[in-house]
This record gives sequence, C-alpha cells and structure tokens, in this order.
Amino acid sequence: MKRILFAWVLWFACRAAAQSGDILGVHDLSTTASPVRGAMSAACLYCHAPHSGVSKGPLWSQTFSTQTYTQLYSSDTFQNTTVQPTLGDASSLCLSCHDGTVAPGQMVPYGPIAMSQPMTNALLPHLETSHPFSMKLPLKDAAHLVQSLAATGTTADSTHSVKLIQGNVECSSCHNPHNQALDKKSTNFLVRDNLKGGLCLSCHETTPRIVNAISNPLSQWTTSIHATSPAVVNPSSGLGGYSTVAEFACLSCHSSHNAGGVGLLHNPVPAVPNIDNTSQSCIVCHNGSNALLQPVPDVFSEFAKKGHPFAIGSNAHTPGEPVVLNENRHATCADCHNPHASNQVMAFSSPPDIRPSQNGATGVAADGSSLTGPATRQFETCLRCHGNSSGKQILPEYGYLPTRAGVVGDPLNLIAQFGATAISVHPVMRDAAGISQPSLLTAMWDIRGEVQTRPMGTRIFCTDCHNSDDNREFGGAGPVGPHGSKWDHILERRYEFSQAPAPGQLITNLFPTPDLSANGPYALCGKCHDLSNIIQNASFAEHGRHINAGFSCSACHTAHGVGSSSSNSSGQRLISFDAKVVGPNGGSPVSYNRGSNTCTLTCHNAAHDSSGSVALGHVGGVLKK
Repeated sequence: MKRILFAWVLWFACRAAAQSGDILGVHDLSTTASPVRGAMSAACLYCHAPHSGVSKGPLWSQTFSTQTYTQLYSSDTFQNTTVQPTLGDASSLCLSCHDGTVAPGQMVPYGPIAMSQPMTNALLPHLETSHPFSMKLPLKDAAHLVQSLAATGTTADSTHSVKLIQGNVECSSCHNPHNQALDKKSTNFLVRDNLKGGLCLSCHETTPRIVNAISNPLSQWTTSIHATSPAVVNPSSGLGGYSTVAEFACLSCHSSHNAGGVGLLHNPVPAVPNIDNTSQSCIVCHNGSNALLQPVPDVFSEFAKKGHPFAIGSNAHTPGEPVVLNENRHATCADCHNPHASNQVMAFSSPPDIRPSQNGATGVAADGSSLTGPATRQFETCLRCHGNSSGKQILPEYGYLPTRAGVVGDPLNLIAQFGATAISVHPVMRDAAGISQPSLLTAMWDIRGEVQTRPMGTRIFCTDCHNSDDNREFGGAGPVGPHGSKWDHILERRYEFSQAPAPGQLITNLFPTPDLSANGPYALCGKCHDLSNIIQNASFAEHGRHINAGFSCSACHTAHGVGSSSSNSSGQRLISFDAKVVGPNGGSPVSYNRGSNTCTLTCHNAAHDSSGSVALGHVGGVLKK
C-alpha cells in the first residue's frame, strides 16, 4: 500500500515539477531545460518508475551501470580506502548515468528512449580524478578533516545540508539531484551554497590539528591569500558563477570531478609541456595570463630562464613525501609554497624570518633535522634539497661551479658551509660575527645600482643572492625568489667566475680594470660591498693588484662559507681557494696566512710562497725553462 501511495506521489510530483518551471534543471530530460532530452513527457520517470522498476533503489527506473572501476581515488595522505560502489546504493544511482557506460534513457520499465544527444560530462570508468566517495567503513580520522566526521558521523555544516549517507561520503552528501540551483551562482545540484568554500569546509578542517603525527595543512587557510583575494576571476576560465578568488575558494585550484591532476587539481587543458602535475594548477594564474582580471606577477616565465628544475617522470612531488628530498631532485611550487597558507608579500621584512609567500611551507632546521611544524626561516625551505639530502647533482646548465680546496664530504651540503661550526660564513643561518668589514655598505643597492634599499643587518637571505634578475624587492617588476634568472646559478646579478684549463695555469677569462657598476662582472658582490673600497686595499694589501689584473673574487673566496673541516687555509674572510684555478706550490698545500697576509700556492702561472715572494712562469711547482 505504501509503495502504491509513493508511486502516486511521485507521479503528481513529476507533473507539478514540469508545470512549475522545474527545479530539476538539466536533470529534467523531458524539456529543453536539458541539452540531453527524450520523448518521455514526465521528468521524474527518467530516474523513477511508479511500477516495475529495478529491485534496488528508490523505485529506480534507469538501468544500473555494472562497470568495475579499475582506478579509484588514492593519495599518500589519504587515510581512508575507496571501494567499488554497491549496486543500488546512493552513488550507484548517480553513476547509472554519470560514469559514461550507460546512456540516459535506458529505462527498465519502458525500454530505451531515443535522446537528443549523448552526455559529454561523464566521470569515465575510472574515478581517481574525482572526490573520493563510497569508502571502506568506518571512516578514519585525518588532520584535515573535522573531528566529528569520524567520531560521530556528522559534518560541520551549520545548515545540516551536508550529510554522510549511512555513515559514508556519497554523491548525495554534496549533491541534491532534485534541485539544480540551491547555490544560485554554482548551479551544480549542490546541497548548499559553496561560496567561499562553505560546502568543502563542512568536512575539511581549517583549525590546527595533528593526527597520526601529521599536521593539518589547511590550518592557515582562512587568512591565506587564496581564501581572501579580491582578484576577479575571468569568466572565460569556466570555473563557474562566482566572481573573485576568495568566492571560488577551493574551486580556484581544485575540481571535484574529472580533475586534471593529482590532489584533484584544476589543471590547464592541454597541459603545459615539461611541467610536473602538481605545478600545473599554479601556472593557470601565475603565468601572466588573463585567468584573473587583475593579473598576478608572471612567475612561470622566470623558469624559462635558468630556473629551478620542475619534476618530470618519476621525479614527482607528492604531499606525503619526506621533508628531506633524498634522491628526488625537483622543485615544484609546493616544495617551497603551501597554497593553503601562502600570503601576499606587502612589505619586505628583514632576515631570517620566512616571507608571507612561504607561510606553512615545510623545512629543515640548521642542524639538518626535519621540522615538526612549518618552516619559520627562509633558509629552512632551501635545506630540503640543499642540505643533508643525498643524490644532489651538479647540472651544467647552471654554469661553472668552483671546487673549493680542502672541502671534505658533500660539496653541495650548505649545512656544513653555513652552520654553527663553520669557520666563516655569509650570515644566512647564523648572525654575522661582528668582525670589521671595511667594504660593507650600510644598505644594499637595487639592481640598477641607483638606490640603496634594505639596511644591512646581522643576517641575509638566500634570496639576497639567488633571486630573479628582475625581482621587485630590489627594483624590478618581476616576482621575488629563486624561480629563475638570466644569470648562472639563479643569481640575481652578474657574477663572473675565474676559470683556468688546469690548476695554476693561466686564467682564461680575465676582466682587467673591471667595470665596478651594477653592469660589471662582480655586480652581485657590489650589492653589499663597496668595490672601490676593496680596490683601495682597505682590507687586503693585494686586492687592487689582483682585481685590476682581472681576477674574480671567486678565485679566492667562497660565496657561502668555509666549513670546519677545511684545512688548507685559515678560512677567515670566506677564503677558500677554487681548486680548479689555484694549484699547490711544489709540495706545499694551498694555504693562506692571515697574520702575514701571504699565500702558498700557484695561480695564473705565478708561484706564491709564505714569504710573500712571487715567481712568474711557475706552474705546478716546476719552473718554465
């Protein structure tokens, strides 16, 4: 009797819906409201049957899909496991049309009904690019989920519209198939509006939580630039009916269905060549395009210079990868930036604190240990790759790399060079020692050498040297950071390295009486140091002779620091000779004596000894006849 009564209610509901303009929207396959329509006049009958429907589901009419889904959603941070949807359960009803294997109009009681056209927005026989549903119960907790989801089976939705279905996430947890426009701007049959991520945040937590030793990556979301930006999204982007990045919120970067990349990322179509899957979605807005009506700085173009290497092939970023990137050299956007916490840099703060654009990023402490929380200092993000990690490479495209005499161990490990036990350092990971530096400026020059900018302090950033050559912090119009530069080693300014065919032989790229301006061969050093003062021998009696003869700073000085294991010089004043340029003098090792200001070595066919004498034409300890 109840089944008969429901059938009559269903019949009258269908007629009422059709006569009232139909809130079913495109699900009304009986009218021109839907691009896919058939000859059946009653809207409800395409899904429901008053009599003789299938035995499962709510008087179900449409033929069920029997597709086995070979690929289900998974990730290395996903705590739950998706399983095959049960035939007749909530999500199975939706998939009977939306997995692309059964055409609409394949109704059990009436037989196939001819439709005006096929559906074009199928989820396809694999579901790994759609939000997970139909999971193995019970649901497991995770740091980014609201605690009540696993604890009591309830969401945080204040409207009580977002619900678990029999304790599980199903299509109807987010979608109401009978009302297309509950969200007036995103007419996607949502159970409530998703303005500013309201629907997403019904299940996803934005307050700090730690579950299974994993911190919530969304804990700074509400104040991040992607949650608050008033930038207007270009309607041609096809994201939907909202206006600003803040209104789109999660949808600015993520797609609930048929996502283009891992993590449900909304990636460009076609994909940008030779760019890892994780970074594709960032490029949509950060490539100087018209995706936003107020374009943001073109970061992507910087990588076309000498840029950090993107991940390709098996060398990919994953959200759950270790903080120390062993044997996995790549630089995806997410290695240095947390898009759920990142903020706009409105003012350039002093080192060593991390800049707002890197809020929430992971990092490695100065002693090489992985941080348990987000990085708080800029260098901590750099040490993910440039510290104790194994598998680092010397890549020719970044230019000539000196080999420092006396360095023991990994020459690319900056922890040893900048750390607490290093003999002398540029003050990145520790404060400047307070030793008098006659050439040190009071403030750094901009990239044109016209305006002095940030005052010199006790620390500097990695990005004070490794930066875009057109960065806005120091007078350009481009983005800030080591994304890419026209200069070798992603250096902000020109810096020439002395080079020789063999240690001690003639240097092949001399710069006699060099240009000391911002266009000269040592412009990077001139950012912080008064090169005229150096040539005047204020700190070393032979500076002027060597520089005017064309020798680079790099022949004698390292740019990072002199580790405690260095044995062939005092290590003070960053002296660590380039072993490709400087060779021994006879049987004596390459060394420098600060007390007497003398060297024992051979350089540019000239042998120097500890007495201060120099013998010209002497190479490798053998006088030329």
